[in-house]
Amino acid sequence: MSDTMPMSEARRYQQLRGHLSYLKLNDAAEALPRVLDQARAERMTLTTALEKLLEIEVEATQARKLSSRLRFARLPEPWTLNDFDFAAQPGVDEKLIRDLATLRFLDNASNVLLVGPPGVGKTMLAVALARSAVDAGHRVYFTTAAELAAKCHKAALEGRWSSIMRFFAGPRLLVIDELGYLPLPGDGASALFQVINQRYLKSSTILTTNVGIAKRTCSGEPVRGAAETSRVQADGETISVTASGIRAISC
Repeated sequence: MSDTMPMSEARRYQQLRGHLSYLKLNDAAEALPRVLDQARAERMTLTTALEKLLEIEVEATQARKLSSRLRFARLPEPWTLNDFDFAAQPGVDEKLIRDLATLRFLDNASNVLLVGPPGVGKTMLAVALARSAVDAGHRVYFTTAAELAAKCHKAALEGRWSSIMRFFAGPRLLVIDELGYLPLPGDGASALFQVINQRYLKSSTILTTNVGIAKRTCSGEPVRGAAETSRVQADGETISVTASGIRAISC
């Protein structure tokens, strides 16, 4: 800032910074000297300078909110769909995955079931879709099936069952990874079903699981995880992820 400002202008400047700080527009207050100098140098109109100042505050607020959503989401990796090598997977239905990335399934409270053996990219796709939802401003939460069961078991022992059910009902998108990779105790499987069931037709869930569970669910045989995958399949997209690609499947 110039040291030659008249005292009246200096007082107005201090008052303006004080007003911005009082309104908790701290990033705008910090940027005020720079924006005023830029406005003088470039002979900006008052409207242009004000828009520039508020743009800085808006962008900072958006960045803080995104950071908060990402912390809550607990995504294990910063993957996006740009990190998925569709060219290396000739069988991948990229159009289907890109359509899911538009997040229209959230508007319909539809679900996504990603099925396949370990190491073929189910978790990466689930995280990428979750990141798209976070970036779009939605509340997202990522957990493994085992972690969810453990949290519910602990909450039940502590008399917080209703609270934990409300917690898992809250996110617009819940990602449950690795169903079937580790055995769940009886109460864990029951808790998982209750979480999925209470979200049915209200909020979306992405579930990743292995091929065996999905096949036996489709065939109607009773198997651990069958109830959960059946509930997700009832109103959503089932996608088979294999070493040779990804395709939509139906029972």
